Amino acid sequence: MPNMKVKLFLTDVDGCLTDGGMYYSANGDEMKKFCVYDGMGMNLLREAGIKCGILTSETTDIVIRRAKKLNLDYLYMGVGRHKKQTKLEAAQEICEQLGIGLADVCYVGDDINDIDLLQKVGLAACPNSAMKIVKTLPNILILNNNGGEGAIRELCDIILKNNA
Repeated sequence: MPNMKVKLFLTDVDGCLTDGGMYYSANGDEMKKFCVYDGMGMNLLREAGIKCGILTSETTDIVIRRAKKLNLDYLYMGVGRHKKQTKLEAAQEICEQLGIGLADVCYVGDDINDIDLLQKVGLAACPNSAMKIVKTLPNILILNNNGGEGAIRELCDIILKNNA
Protein backbone atom coordinates (compact mmCIF):
# COMPACT_ATOMS: atom_id res chain seq x y z
CA MET A 1 0.00 0.00 0.00
CA PRO A 2 1.34 3.44 -0.86
CA ASN A 3 2.54 5.56 2.04
CA MET A 4 -0.30 8.09 1.99
CA LYS A 5 -3.06 9.47 4.12
CA VAL A 6 -6.47 9.04 2.53
CA LYS A 7 -8.66 12.16 2.68
CA LEU A 8 -11.47 10.97 0.40
CA PHE A 9 -12.85 7.44 0.02
CA LEU A 10 -14.95 6.70 -3.06
CA THR A 11 -16.47 3.45 -4.24
CA ASP A 12 -18.54 1.99 -7.03
CA VAL A 13 -21.75 0.16 -6.05
CA ASP A 14 -22.39 -2.96 -8.12
CA GLY A 15 -19.61 -5.46 -7.59
CA CYS A 16 -18.02 -3.43 -4.77
CA LEU A 17 -20.71 -2.52 -2.23
CA THR A 18 -22.82 -5.42 -3.60
CA ASP A 19 -22.04 -8.86 -4.96
CA GLY A 20 -22.82 -7.62 -8.46
CA GLY A 21 -26.04 -9.61 -8.63
CA MET A 22 -29.29 -8.13 -9.87
CA TYR A 23 -32.22 -9.47 -7.88
CA TYR A 24 -35.85 -9.05 -8.89
CA SER A 25 -38.96 -9.82 -6.87
CA ALA A 26 -42.02 -11.53 -8.38
CA ASN A 27 -43.47 -8.02 -8.77
CA GLY A 28 -40.42 -6.85 -10.73
CA ASP A 29 -38.91 -4.81 -7.89
CA GLU A 30 -35.13 -4.58 -8.12
CA MET A 31 -33.17 -5.49 -5.00
CA LYS A 32 -29.51 -5.36 -4.00
CA LYS A 33 -27.67 -7.05 -1.14
CA PHE A 34 -25.38 -4.77 0.86
CA CYS A 35 -22.97 -5.90 3.59
CA VAL A 36 -23.46 -4.26 7.00
CA TYR A 37 -19.73 -4.59 7.71
CA ASP A 38 -18.97 -2.40 4.71
CA GLY A 39 -21.39 0.23 5.99
CA MET A 40 -19.75 0.24 9.40
CA GLY A 41 -16.33 0.58 7.78
CA MET A 42 -17.43 3.68 5.92
CA ASN A 43 -18.93 5.10 9.12
CA LEU A 44 -15.60 4.54 10.87
CA LEU A 45 -13.81 6.40 8.06
CA ARG A 46 -16.20 9.33 8.38
CA GLU A 47 -15.68 9.40 12.17
CA ALA A 48 -11.93 9.61 11.45
CA GLY A 49 -12.53 12.69 9.29
CA ILE A 50 -12.33 10.99 5.90
CA LYS A 51 -15.03 12.07 3.44
CA CYS A 52 -16.89 9.17 1.79
CA GLY A 53 -18.92 8.82 -1.35
CA ILE A 54 -20.37 6.67 -4.08
CA LEU A 55 -19.79 6.99 -7.82
CA THR A 56 -22.10 4.77 -9.89
CA SER A 57 -23.33 4.60 -13.45
CA GLU A 58 -26.75 3.53 -12.22
CA THR A 59 -29.54 5.78 -10.99
CA THR A 60 -31.72 3.87 -8.52
CA ASP A 61 -33.72 4.57 -5.38
CA ILE A 62 -31.95 1.65 -3.69
CA VAL A 63 -28.58 3.41 -3.94
CA ILE A 64 -30.09 6.70 -2.75
CA ARG A 65 -31.51 4.94 0.32
CA ARG A 66 -28.20 3.20 1.07
CA ALA A 67 -26.23 6.45 0.75
CA LYS A 68 -28.68 8.24 3.08
CA LYS A 69 -28.57 5.42 5.62
CA LEU A 70 -24.76 5.62 5.65
CA ASN A 71 -24.91 9.44 5.80
CA LEU A 72 -22.35 9.65 2.98
CA ASP A 73 -20.85 12.96 1.97
CA TYR A 74 -21.18 12.41 -1.78
CA LEU A 75 -23.46 10.49 -4.12
CA TYR A 76 -22.89 10.74 -7.85
CA MET A 77 -25.26 8.59 -9.91
CA GLY A 78 -25.40 8.24 -13.67
CA VAL A 79 -21.63 8.69 -14.05
CA GLY A 80 -19.29 6.42 -15.91
CA ARG A 81 -18.80 5.01 -19.32
CA HIS A 82 -20.97 6.59 -22.04
CA LYS A 83 -22.40 9.13 -19.57
CA LYS A 84 -22.24 12.91 -19.65
CA GLN A 85 -19.75 12.90 -16.76
CA THR A 86 -17.13 10.22 -16.22
CA LYS A 87 -16.25 8.83 -12.80
CA LEU A 88 -12.86 10.52 -13.12
CA GLU A 89 -14.53 13.88 -13.78
CA ALA A 90 -16.87 13.37 -10.82
CA ALA A 91 -13.93 12.58 -8.54
CA GLN A 92 -12.03 15.63 -9.80
CA GLU A 93 -15.09 17.80 -9.06
CA ILE A 94 -15.22 16.51 -5.48
CA CYS A 95 -11.46 17.04 -5.07
CA GLU A 96 -11.83 20.65 -6.23
CA GLN A 97 -14.59 21.21 -3.65
CA LEU A 98 -12.37 19.77 -0.91
CA GLY A 99 -9.15 21.44 -2.05
CA ILE A 100 -7.32 18.12 -2.42
CA GLY A 101 -5.80 16.17 -5.29
CA LEU A 102 -6.49 12.73 -6.71
CA ALA A 103 -3.35 11.55 -4.89
CA ASP A 104 -5.37 11.94 -1.64
CA VAL A 105 -8.18 9.68 -2.89
CA CYS A 106 -8.88 6.00 -2.45
CA TYR A 107 -11.22 4.52 -5.07
CA VAL A 108 -12.65 1.01 -5.20
CA GLY A 109 -13.81 -0.26 -8.58
CA ASP A 110 -14.34 -3.60 -10.26
CA ASP A 111 -15.00 -3.16 -13.98
CA ILE A 112 -13.86 -1.35 -17.13
CA ASN A 113 -15.80 1.84 -16.42
CA ASP A 114 -13.67 2.27 -13.27
CA ILE A 115 -10.24 1.95 -14.90
CA ASP A 116 -9.64 5.63 -15.77
CA LEU A 117 -10.21 6.69 -12.18
CA LEU A 118 -8.35 3.72 -10.69
CA GLN A 119 -5.26 4.70 -12.71
CA LYS A 120 -5.26 8.28 -11.32
CA VAL A 121 -5.95 7.98 -7.58
CA GLY A 122 -3.42 7.65 -4.79
CA LEU A 123 -4.89 4.33 -3.64
CA ALA A 124 -6.65 2.09 -6.14
CA ALA A 125 -8.35 -1.05 -4.88
CA CYS A 126 -10.68 -3.75 -6.12
CA PRO A 127 -12.58 -6.64 -4.57
CA ASN A 128 -11.22 -10.13 -5.17
CA SER A 129 -14.25 -10.70 -7.41
CA ALA A 130 -13.32 -7.82 -9.77
CA MET A 131 -12.93 -8.33 -13.50
CA LYS A 132 -9.51 -9.65 -14.52
CA ILE A 133 -8.69 -6.49 -16.50
CA VAL A 134 -9.02 -4.45 -13.29
CA LYS A 135 -7.00 -6.91 -11.22
CA THR A 136 -4.08 -6.59 -13.66
CA LEU A 137 -3.77 -2.79 -13.32
CA PRO A 138 -0.39 -1.65 -12.00
CA ASN A 139 -0.45 -0.67 -8.30
CA ILE A 140 -3.99 -2.04 -7.71
CA LEU A 141 -4.65 -3.39 -4.24
CA ILE A 142 -6.61 -6.61 -4.69
CA LEU A 143 -8.64 -7.20 -1.56
CA ASN A 144 -9.13 -10.67 -0.10
CA ASN A 145 -12.90 -10.34 0.15
CA ASN A 146 -15.40 -10.23 -2.70
CA GLY A 147 -17.71 -7.33 -3.46
CA GLY A 148 -20.71 -7.22 -1.13
CA GLU A 149 -18.94 -9.62 1.22
CA GLY A 150 -16.76 -7.33 3.32
CA ALA A 151 -14.24 -6.04 0.74
CA ILE A 152 -15.02 -2.41 1.58
CA ARG A 153 -14.68 -3.05 5.33
CA GLU A 154 -11.36 -4.81 4.73
CA LEU A 155 -10.08 -1.73 2.90
CA CYS A 156 -11.52 0.69 5.48
CA ASP A 157 -9.63 -1.13 8.22
CA ILE A 158 -6.39 -0.91 6.18
CA ILE A 159 -6.91 2.84 5.64
CA LEU A 160 -7.68 3.50 9.30
CA LYS A 161 -4.55 1.63 10.38
CA ASN A 162 -2.41 3.45 7.77
CA ASN A 163 -3.89 6.90 8.57
CA ALA A 164 -3.32 6.49 12.31
